[in-house]
Amino acid sequence: MTTSRRGFLTLAGLGALAAALPACSSVLPEPDIRAPGFGTSATGRVEVWCRSATQTGLTAMVERFNAAQHRLTVELVPVPDALYVTKLATAIRGRQVPDLVDIDDINSLLFVQRDAFTDLTPLVAELEFADQLSPGHLALATVDGRRYGVPYLADNSVLFCNTQLFARAGLDVDAATTSLDALLGAARRITALGGDVRGWSFPGNSSGALGFAVQPHIWAADTDLIRGEPGAQEGNVAGNEALARTLEFHRALWMDRLVPPGSYSDEAARWAADFQAGRIGMFPASYGVVTPDASPGLLAATTVRLLPGPDGGRAFFDGGDNMCIPRGSANASGAWEFVRYALDLPQQSVLPDGGYTPVRADVATPEFAARYPLTLPPLQAQEEGYAPKTLSYNEIYNQPDGPWLTMFRRAVFDGEIEAAMAQAQESYDRILRQART
Repeated sequence: MTTSRRGFLTLAGLGALAAALPACSSVLPEPDIRAPGFGTSATGRVEVWCRSATQTGLTAMVERFNAAQHRLTVELVPVPDALYVTKLATAIRGRQVPDLVDIDDINSLLFVQRDAFTDLTPLVAELEFADQLSPGHLALATVDGRRYGVPYLADNSVLFCNTQLFARAGLDVDAATTSLDALLGAARRITALGGDVRGWSFPGNSSGALGFAVQPHIWAADTDLIRGEPGAQEGNVAGNEALARTLEFHRALWMDRLVPPGSYSDEAARWAADFQAGRIGMFPASYGVVTPDASPGLLAATTVRLLPGPDGGRAFFDGGDNMCIPRGSANASGAWEFVRYALDLPQQSVLPDGGYTPVRADVATPEFAARYPLTLPPLQAQEEGYAPKTLSYNEIYNQPDGPWLTMFRRAVFDGEIEAAMAQAQESYDRILRQART
């Protein structure tokens, strides 16, 4: 299993997006979502674009939808993650858009801000389960209180704990996962078991994976590394105490050899391998990174907690996909019918089979909990989920030469925490200035 399946690859094409969309997307007609029969009586073909990283979460569902009725045929078009933004921007520019896009929630805002997606506010409000939908996903598709998309699937960062190693080290999972100091103490005791066992694991040369797994420690302290509204933002890096302590925590993990030695160069190509082999006590990652290749025995011995802040609190990265209808969609009515189908409980409740977490909190019935216990913590605490609302996420956090990875490596491996933060502040500000509208 590679990280591309989970969307940790570098996402390129932001420059192409900026060049392609201004003054172009707004000329595409917006579908009339209040037309009689909208979303209930459409016919014909619905073209749906999805990320190749989350294709498995859609393929079987499309087949079921097509088999269940004969008015509509959904055709799924997978697009490589690294090309998705550019390809969609080019389609908008050329006025040849798909009917529906299943897009990385982080990238939703790029198109919403440029008036490229249909305003679905009244349709979302009419969903009888609207208050059960992931608020973190919704926030990334919302501008000025208007909804331009709905969540579909979640890819959340949480803390996987090997209870067998905890028991051998004489540790209680709950007590050991309340703060960064508690995590560090637990990592030391687990590593002291000897052999190849380590208390923690992180991919120290993967910008996207580190952004996914490390930032929640900062958010749990009720702060972020970016402040202001999209289009008028600046960095919140220098002097950020929660960030400094999070970097100090990872520095201690490295210096005390509480992570595998390969963490220095790990680009996340085999990120989960050591945990799946039973050698890691605590592993921050997503359900889809851990579960597909883990043995039943390991999964039975695994429990999940949300990631703590320096002195408490909990948070997780609210990653995954939103579904949005581009302006100019030829079959927006059919697209919305398929969206409704995708959000129904039968479809949501089997998402873990493909490595994903549902976006509806009410999916967590006793039967679901018994079958998929490792998905429960973010479902039961959706309000703790978060993802930065910015136009510059990819340039800051996913590019291998971006300021996030540069700061992390300088702080953690070289020990220059304050200098690394000061340098990152300048880079964050420069990138965010370029995105101002």
